[in-house]
Amino acid sequence: MKAAVFLLLTLLVPAYHTGAQCITDNAVDLKVQAAISSIGYKPTACACGMACGSWDIRSDSTCHCQCGGIDWTAARCCKIGLE
Repeated sequence: MKAAVFLLLTLLVPAYHTGAQCITDNAVDLKVQAAISSIGYKPTACACGMACGSWDIRSDSTCHCQCGGIDWTAARCCKIGLE
């Protein structure tokens, strides 16, 4: 019986804690949502850390650096409008 209870606890406790998220993670998620929610803006150029000069724009909305170990990425965005 003790083994069954121990087994049950080892299965349930990690499942409970896997959904926990740090305050820092929540702040980063909010910053990302604010950055990608700019309606009408499209990336026109990118810059990557670690001296990476190889990048592309994916899905018409995301800067993608093509080097490994990138520590930062920046995008130059312009407002797109038709008159």
